[in-house]
Amino acid sequence: MVSPHSSSPPVVAGWREWVRLPGLGVGPVKAKLDTGARTSALHAFDLEPFEREGREWVRFSVHPWQRSAEDAVLVECPVHDRRVVRSSTGHTQERFVVLTAIELLDRTVTTELTLTRRDEMGFRMLVGREALRQGFLVDSGRSYLGGRPPRRVRRKNRGVPPRGTA
Repeated sequence: MVSPHSSSPPVVAGWREWVRLPGLGVGPVKAKLDTGARTSALHAFDLEPFEREGREWVRFSVHPWQRSAEDAVLVECPVHDRRVVRSSTGHTQERFVVLTAIELLDRTVTTELTLTRRDEMGFRMLVGREALRQGFLVDSGRSYLGGRPPRRVRRKNRGVPPRGTA
């Protein structure tokens, strides 16, 4: 079946994959592909709204690694929307929403991304249904069908210092 949002056949993805956010300068990030979530979400902190040329923008930082505060990336982008989102625990929160490209399994799609603190969550990013419906099928029994980044990136993601340090 071909997705109504894509002219090419769907790509099978695992329940967790490495993704990149090229428009934000972030990646690779380990993400959970969550068909239960409508919108994608990214771990972001130090959110600071500001105005640029009459438009609302947001400045924020991203920690791309799961168990590490290293290598924070500072991002600035236009605000697409502000939305009240209900978390998996039932709490509601107003979040900034930005539009950005997500690279997943050698395919790039543009989607809405909410910004929120995900310190205590298992993944720094969730890829939701609105992104997945643009040409992906999720196989819940498989992981990393798009491959893995180099070992040094995976070690950093697990909070393991580079060899020869610490």
